Amino acid sequence: MAGIEPEEQLKELGSTLAGIEQVLDLDGMRRDIAELREQSADPDLWNDQERAQSVTRRLSYLESELGRVEGLRQRLDDAATLYEMAAEMDDADTRAEADEELASLHKAVQQLEVRTLMSGEYDAREALVTINAQAGGVDAADWAQQLQRMYLRWAERHGYPTEIYETSFAEEAGIKSTTFTVKAPYAYGTLRGEHGTHRLVRISPFDNAARRQTSFAGLDVVPVVEQSDHVDIDESELRVDVYRSSGPGGQGVNTTDSAVRITHIPTGIVVSCQNERSQLQNKATAMNVLQAKLLERKRQEEAEKMSALRGEGTSSWGTQIRNYVLHPYQIVKDLRTGVEVGNPTGVLDGDIDEFIEAEIRWMRQQETSA
Repeated sequence: MAGIEPEEQLKELGSTLAGIEQVLDLDGMRRDIAELREQSADPDLWNDQERAQSVTRRLSYLESELGRVEGLRQRLDDAATLYEMAAEMDDADTRAEADEELASLHKAVQQLEVRTLMSGEYDAREALVTINAQAGGVDAADWAQQLQRMYLRWAERHGYPTEIYETSFAEEAGIKSTTFTVKAPYAYGTLRGEHGTHRLVRISPFDNAARRQTSFAGLDVVPVVEQSDHVDIDESELRVDVYRSSGPGGQGVNTTDSAVRITHIPTGIVVSCQNERSQLQNKATAMNVLQAKLLERKRQEEAEKMSALRGEGTSSWGTQIRNYVLHPYQIVKDLRTGVEVGNPTGVLDGDIDEFIEAEIRWMRQQETSA
């Protein structure tokens, strides 16, 4: 918006924010907050721990979202006042402060606008993330573990709770696979564009000759199932294995054989859980994971059928989506949106919002043009 007077820029931002406020339905949000506060004040709520945590997470999220929007509206008003003061006093320092705040407001409004683009059937749900080491041997296992840390750090930066259900450690270093949840509203809508293959290029720390190595890890993101979902699972089509969990180097995680692995024979989907000491709890969690994966599979099959009826080609989510190059130069580039960042260290420490926001806009564009 270079060349446009600050007053006009503030007016445009105010108009954009008004559209966002309408989409988010602030009055409805306030009603939901009041209802959730009433529920959270009920002393009997904590008799059901899972429901209580769901209510408090939802309440915290809505309060944060409402505060975010109201705070932006106040900042726009304050910025206008700041420009008026700068003009009245002919003060360059105040003008510079106002310009800095205006740039910050542009970014904040754009970030909030991305939230309004998430309108898919399951976008408002929590996310179930699975990472698997692919081609690249020990480097791929190490890369899978780095990706796990990246997403957990991203969630931590945003204050989103996470829970690791299962991690299968590789023999030498890194992990073969991991499954965890991001327990925040709209986590699925936010992360679903991360689904695909992530490619790392670097000098291998496991190669005595210090040669460059390319390794791959696959990321799978599905929405967490809810009670309203209907997923038929025939118990006779399941193989349930119980085993002892192990950490890096074979260290025991549980003192009993309580970890559970479930194989859905018709589809070949395998899920595991080892984070609880109770075998029954691990089985229940693993079944929830299986339901989530079957639900997503059903959704994808329905989407493919509709595309076939329309004569459209279907896009593969299993393709390579992003390159992380650490040698001979340093860059992280998304192959769909073209977003590039020259600071891989920051990206691997969870600073991935720029990629996520761009891919949400990209996916919305793909969906609306289909």
